[in-house]
Amino acid sequence: MASKPDAFDVGDYVVYPKHGVGRVIELQSEEIAGMQLDLYVLRFEKERMTLRVPVNKVESIGMRKLSSDKTLKEAMETLKGKPKVKRTMWSRRAQEYEAKINSGEIVLIAEVTRDLFRPDDQPEQSYSERQIFEAASSRLARELAAMEKTDEPTALEKILCVLREHAPQYYENAEDA
Repeated sequence: MASKPDAFDVGDYVVYPKHGVGRVIELQSEEIAGMQLDLYVLRFEKERMTLRVPVNKVESIGMRKLSSDKTLKEAMETLKGKPKVKRTMWSRRAQEYEAKINSGEIVLIAEVTRDLFRPDDQPEQSYSERQIFEAASSRLARELAAMEKTDEPTALEKILCVLREHAPQYYENAEDA
């Protein structure tokens, strides 16, 4: 089973696109419908969920190891950029944001986090904006936490510090317009 380069070992943190960061807790072999299947058993602590993923489906699902340091650095740089707010209907933007979050790509998740961040001195977000922002920032924080061997609240605070530091310059300019 461990012959493939993308094989995961027990104890490895992995990113499952629709659920975020989980940990491989076991490798199982089960007979299902008369076929022998090798499975990764993943545990997602935040959701208190266990997921069994067939080894032969890992690639098609998009399950991957944690991002590289280079990709993480790119995601953190993305947070410092100018928020892109499209003037399309909220329902369409919300779908795009959800698709980016569910892609599992850390840079796309960072884009959503940046675009939906609101400094304390800015108008309140709608409930659905806040929900999507929290989903994206939490997903980003969990991967950052796993990579830096820290906890999610610490990683989230690091992300929010970057956003608070860089966002004001963009919002000050927007008020002048």
